[in-house]
Amino acid sequence: MSSTNSPASGVPAAEMPPPRVVEDLLGLVQLLSDGTVTRVQAPLVLPDEAPAPSADAPALVRWKDVVYDETYNLGLRVYVPSAEGKKFPVLVYFHGGGFCVGSFARPDYHAACLRLAAELPAVVLSADYRLAPEHRLPAALDDAESLFSWLRAQAAATTADPWLAESADFGRVFVSGDSAGANIAHHVAVRVGSGTLATAPARVAGCVLLYPYFGGERRTASEAACPADAFLTLPLYDQMWRLALPAGASRDHPLANPFGPDSPALDPTALPPVLVVAGDRDMLVDRIRDYVAWLNATGSKRAKLAEFAGQGHGFSVFEPDGEAAGELLRVVLRRFVHGGAAAPAS
Repeated sequence: MSSTNSPASGVPAAEMPPPRVVEDLLGLVQLLSDGTVTRVQAPLVLPDEAPAPSADAPALVRWKDVVYDETYNLGLRVYVPSAEGKKFPVLVYFHGGGFCVGSFARPDYHAACLRLAAELPAVVLSADYRLAPEHRLPAALDDAESLFSWLRAQAAATTADPWLAESADFGRVFVSGDSAGANIAHHVAVRVGSGTLATAPARVAGCVLLYPYFGGERRTASEAACPADAFLTLPLYDQMWRLALPAGASRDHPLANPFGPDSPALDPTALPPVLVVAGDRDMLVDRIRDYVAWLNATGSKRAKLAEFAGQGHGFSVFEPDGEAAGELLRVVLRRFVHGGAAAPAS
């Protein structure tokens, strides 16, 4: 199935030349010369179509979909561990996909979030947001702010969603995501820390960035050495930034490069503890290492890097049941979320 969105035009359709493909992103998204965007609908896991859990699956998690922004019909998937009378930390999770593709309902994200909820354990709120190129940045960041407005209202309301009222500890909220979702999580944490995004009575206790997707015009050594058979390659990286950033912007735009020439200084920003995860075979690993070093150089920033040998970009999503994903969850994330401090680098 595909969907097409066309801009309004004053030229009669019969007089317009046939559009040509300007960008083709992995066969999933095509941007045409007339501004039309065509998408191929990826398989999704929907509440009324979900298979019964297998014997070894995390069966002690209930989940449902809710709408957090009625204006744009944006939803999130709520995962709650089944334990009566117990409050769990809240993990707000933004999916990756270069700001261009992805959904909380994609099977790999659904499986990863089920495991997070069951094994951390935590209440997981896995959110969708508007995608580029139909909705270029900062649309995704605006949607993240809308989500936190919704979360704030849930924390304050006496008539909150009953699942959250029963199980969510709004005093322990962690903003997180993978790849582009980790980029979103970074900017949310900065806005919270600078006071431009209010969350009270909810409290952001930490930030978890899984292989964050940052940009920059200067190539790092790991980017220049990226093998052609990796999932995330330089041509794909450049293409997704072209599609996601405001038209004409470079990869040094503040939403791509948090330490670029036009990016605001983070010195006065009171960031929560930050855990950053990377695989040493990710082409972004040098940029990620620099990010952690820069954060810690701005003052008393409590940023820790957990690096996984032999792993590439997206390893915990592409193989949510893999050994590295299990170690990430049990040893690193659980210690950070429940212990109050990031685990040492692995």
